[in-house]
Amino acid sequence: MEHSIVSELEGTLLKDPDPFSYFMLVAFEASGLIRFALLLFLWPVIRFLDLLGFANPALKLMVFVATAGIRKSEIETVARAVLPKFFMDDIDMDAWEVFSLYDKRVLVTRMPRIMAERFAKQHLRADEVIGSELIVNRFGFVTGFINCGNIDSFISSRVSKQFMDEKPALGLGRCTANSSSSFLSLCKERMHPPFITNQKQHDNQLIRPLPVIFHDGRLVKRPTPSTSLLIILWIPLGIVLALLRMVVGLMLPMWAKPYLARLFGGKVIVKGKPPPPASDGSNGFLFVCTHRTLMDPVVLSAVLRRKIPAVTYSISRFSEILSPIPTVRLTRIREVDAEKIKRELAKGDLVVCPEGTTCREPFLLRFSALFAELTDRIVPVAMNYRVGFFHATTARGWKALDPIFFFMNPRPVYEVTFLNQLPMEATCSSGKSPHDVANYVQRILAATLGFECTNFTRKDKYRVLAGNDGTVSYTSFLDQMKKVVSTFKPFLH
Repeated sequence: MEHSIVSELEGTLLKDPDPFSYFMLVAFEASGLIRFALLLFLWPVIRFLDLLGFANPALKLMVFVATAGIRKSEIETVARAVLPKFFMDDIDMDAWEVFSLYDKRVLVTRMPRIMAERFAKQHLRADEVIGSELIVNRFGFVTGFINCGNIDSFISSRVSKQFMDEKPALGLGRCTANSSSSFLSLCKERMHPPFITNQKQHDNQLIRPLPVIFHDGRLVKRPTPSTSLLIILWIPLGIVLALLRMVVGLMLPMWAKPYLARLFGGKVIVKGKPPPPASDGSNGFLFVCTHRTLMDPVVLSAVLRRKIPAVTYSISRFSEILSPIPTVRLTRIREVDAEKIKRELAKGDLVVCPEGTTCREPFLLRFSALFAELTDRIVPVAMNYRVGFFHATTARGWKALDPIFFFMNPRPVYEVTFLNQLPMEATCSSGKSPHDVANYVQRILAATLGFECTNFTRKDKYRVLAGNDGTVSYTSFLDQMKKVVSTFKPFLH
């Protein structure tokens, strides 16, 4: 086929030829800390087998330890919600440029197909993905075994069947004995990394991989062996540090929290000038914030040195109990929510995050226009954060643990940028529609942070990551506490 290409994933489209870190992600996110630690413990054995030329046994050992006894549906969820972000971070753009120029794109991988297929088809625009299949028992649990003996021979056979009597025009792959690049002999032409391309010639025509906007999972960095060891060693200390930060933080007044952050290794960077507190007899300011973590309103209150009530869309009761600031739970019934917000503004300042949910990547979700209808005293606030080990948001796991994971990071950093209050001509008071005002606020906040605006909503995020609409059911404080204190359970999701 003149316009077809077959490319290896590991070491070609991905810079790293070793899939170990992706199995570590499956172990951590689909099972938990014990399996994660066990797989890391076996890494020297896996590496030794690989160096001796026993690549197939090494890979099968990784597959077994990472997947045995896990539901297939859970691995599919990790492949959908967690792995694409880490795959995308490791893409070799020169290899992708070559891959994207062909009409029919086939990708081969030494990992089980289930782990790479969604990313390859949705983000790399591959037509077919060839890889081994996990064996699943009748109850839906993975046995830990795959459906082939020699993986390289299996891949070559599948590529041959895919193209029948016609040879693919180009094959991309490593020229090593331990790779799946034996399929290259079936291709008319072959290319090996590193790839040298005339990028300037194709800059205007190059189709970029579809960006990863939504992703889940607690780990910030790809768990290579060294990073994984550091995470395991840090977790006990991180739990103690998180509890200490939270207990002391709840005991201190708002004005003292910025000093506490510096004392315990955190940092808050403030830019711009916040407005003064609302005077008696006038409605308060509505602080319209980007939504990065559950801590956004708390950090804002700490910066302002006073407790600012926060509108909440869907957080756990446990998080509400731990919150050092008042929270106003909305019902998602427009008239009821509008009345609640008006009452709070009549009392003083209020914080709202109109995205309705958090987003980790440099994108802003669509802003709900409700806030624009209720006041013309709007102060946009650009919030952003940086953490080293653990994400403080989740769509699939227990949201009640979000603050704990945030405070488990060695040096969490928050950036708070106050923009000027919207001029009257930019509000609904001048005749603008609420949607125009909301879109304008979204644009200026995105420009401040260097982010991109999107039309995605909370429901879009949760459909991708969790298969639901993102609504948190009312669970009792006792049930949440049982989950928190269960052995190792905080690390299951």
